[in-house]
Amino acid sequence: MSKTLLSRIKPLHRPKPKPISSSSSSSSPFPFRPYVKLVQDCVQILKNHEKWENSLEIHFAESQVLVSDIAHHVLDRIHDVELGLKFFDWASKRPYSCSLDGYAYSSLLRLLARFKVFSEIELVLKSMNLNELKPTPEALSAVIRAYADSGLVDKALEFYFMAGEMHACVPSVYACNSLLDVLVKHRRTEIACRVYDEMRKNSCVDNYSTCIMVRCLCKEGKANEGKKLIENMWGEDCVPNVVFYNTLIDGYCKTGDVESASRLFKELKLKGFLPTSETYGAMIYGFCKEGNFEMIDRLLVEMKDRGLNVNVQVYNNIIDAQNKHHHTVEAVTVMGRMIESGYEPDIITYNTLINGSCRQGKVKEAEKLLEQALQRGLKPNKFTYTPLIHGYCRQGEYLRASDLLIKMMEEGDKPDLVSYGALMHGLVVTGQVDAALTMRDNMMERGVLPDAGIYNVLMSGLCRKGRLPAAKRLLAEMLDQNIQPDEFVYTTLVDGLIRNGDIEEAKQLFELAIKKGIDPGVVGYNAMIKGFCKFGMIKDAFSCISRMRKGHHAPDVFTYTTLIDGYIKQNDLDGALRMFGLMLKQRWKPNVVTYTSLIKGFCSTGDSNRAEKTFREMQSCGLEPNVVTYSILIGRFCKECKLAKAASFFELMLMNKCVPNDVTFHYLVNGFANTPPGLISKECNELQESSKSMFLDFFGMMMSDGWMQMIAAYNSIIVCLCQHGMVKTALQLRDKMISKGFLVDSVSFTALLHGICLEGRSEEWKEIIACNLNEKEIQTAAKYSVKLNQYASQGRTSEAPLIVQTLIEDKKSNDPRLEDPEPQ
Repeated sequence: MSKTLLSRIKPLHRPKPKPISSSSSSSSPFPFRPYVKLVQDCVQILKNHEKWENSLEIHFAESQVLVSDIAHHVLDRIHDVELGLKFFDWASKRPYSCSLDGYAYSSLLRLLARFKVFSEIELVLKSMNLNELKPTPEALSAVIRAYADSGLVDKALEFYFMAGEMHACVPSVYACNSLLDVLVKHRRTEIACRVYDEMRKNSCVDNYSTCIMVRCLCKEGKANEGKKLIENMWGEDCVPNVVFYNTLIDGYCKTGDVESASRLFKELKLKGFLPTSETYGAMIYGFCKEGNFEMIDRLLVEMKDRGLNVNVQVYNNIIDAQNKHHHTVEAVTVMGRMIESGYEPDIITYNTLINGSCRQGKVKEAEKLLEQALQRGLKPNKFTYTPLIHGYCRQGEYLRASDLLIKMMEEGDKPDLVSYGALMHGLVVTGQVDAALTMRDNMMERGVLPDAGIYNVLMSGLCRKGRLPAAKRLLAEMLDQNIQPDEFVYTTLVDGLIRNGDIEEAKQLFELAIKKGIDPGVVGYNAMIKGFCKFGMIKDAFSCISRMRKGHHAPDVFTYTTLIDGYIKQNDLDGALRMFGLMLKQRWKPNVVTYTSLIKGFCSTGDSNRAEKTFREMQSCGLEPNVVTYSILIGRFCKECKLAKAASFFELMLMNKCVPNDVTFHYLVNGFANTPPGLISKECNELQESSKSMFLDFFGMMMSDGWMQMIAAYNSIIVCLCQHGMVKTALQLRDKMISKGFLVDSVSFTALLHGICLEGRSEEWKEIIACNLNEKEIQTAAKYSVKLNQYASQGRTSEAPLIVQTLIEDKKSNDPRLEDPEPQ
């Protein structure tokens, strides 16, 4: 209705009657005494009379005053926007009256701005422009403030510049502060600084203006500049009040400069200011980022002594920090303290704990936390469910993950790309690529369209499965849907083609990506370099590095390591060592893969001494060798018939919690099975003089008792695995032995029983391993059980010997004539 009214307002071209007196001129914004009562009467009539038009006609006729002379005074006193618009429309059409002036229009603007009626504001300004009228600075200030307070930053700026052009001054300090505030919220720092500078030049700055700008600089990570701004206003080392201190302390803490924040915190107290809850909250946040929980506890005690309450947000920050530093138990304890203090955890509290538990693989505990949140009446959201979905997928429980996604939808929280992406990523990691593709279809049916990241996850899974044609079809699908592949998608496909052995097509795709203006980045270049090295195309690899440098990307650890491995594959150890020297010269720290490639190179040339020396060097750098590193060395020592060395590295591997694989077992079994017994005895004797080896001890004992070398090797491996807490791996090896035709004998049974008991599962051993041993074999098991117990560390003795003894007694009770046979 109001738009219709304003659209009908047109300039009136009527002869202006002579005013009663010069005092009635509308050039003044303030009513003169004779008009005060008339203005008051008009406002009362408008408020209380249904047919106010007739009443006003009579009133103005009796007073002989022009409506245009006092219209702006009446509008200033009306507090109903619809009534104001009606009065303005009525006033603009009075016969024998002057056209309404800029003051009347400005008063209407101020009324509209107060109620944020933006569409009408635009119409009024358009009408003023047609009538060649200017809004007053006060009206423009009101309009700027209305737009700024509503977050309409561009419109607020438009009217700010209009005020400068029309009146050569800045708007009111309140309008400018509102504009500054919205500019800072929208991260328009540059223009905010410009507005603030203009305010200062026009002496239109108050404490709040400066505080907004200090907060702005602190948000940009420029707390030092914020401090300088304060000093420019109030002098060096002078911070006017606790609000400014809080802003600076918060700024320093968010950039990780806790030292500067701590200095200000001390200064604040020395100057007699009392820290507020906000001050402590900012300091605690800073120490949370550092993981300094000792200081956090001190601040919490100080807050309690000062009678300040710790709010939920502060507790949430502490819980988040505890989780990030893998202190899950402490994080739960903090939540307990929070509840004891009378604060109820919110969904953010639970989301933080759930996320932390899932990151540590404790998904069951995370789900218990979800149940607690529901019991407290909290509504879970996508930030609650997404970590759980990801956690279950990592554990291979993708059905449970899918159930949670459905539950999330039932709760009314629509899953987004992150939620679906977590499930699809988890499915791909566990090898369930087809299930991930089905999930993608379900996602699209629900109106959530995949992005390049989702396609990249799916393509990666397909490439790992060797399903390259399907990955290419996804690329075509992306292009059909106008989803532009990014560097990660191209890199995934290039890597997939290389894995598939198609280096030429990989090159073509790589060139196509560059031609399309996509920068492959370091990862993309490294994928191509890896491909060239894999196929022995070292010159092409170096050409790719030159191109990489031209694209302003420096080779990294992966680049150098790939080249070193490429040289090793070409049996060019000297080239690998040259590249290793260049890598060190460029100050890149070699990683485990780098050292493993060099160890492989030395082993390939038969130089096991330098290989071992490189291994020690790697350890001295704080790097943990992986299964490939150990397996290469074990394989080399077995090949050289240095079986004592091979056994010692195998035991070192287990001590360092590195789980061996089939390659490791193959080297050990073949090495010990194919070496002449005399040479093995010599090796065993030499090592046993310097250090005790469990592997050699049991292998030698079994050889003395008449076991075959291959079975003795397998059993020695199982003994070591069980003694080092790797029962699952030992059981898998036992299954492989059975599949090759070897039966579980007394030694492997005893080793597995010991391992199960050491894990605290002595009561369920029968559910894990079967005992099909005869009387003599049980007696032999007892003999090896005693031997195994000798290797148990202090406080970790096994119940296995007692179980074996029980088995012997059971056999005796079944056959009273049975005598203790000699051990076989």
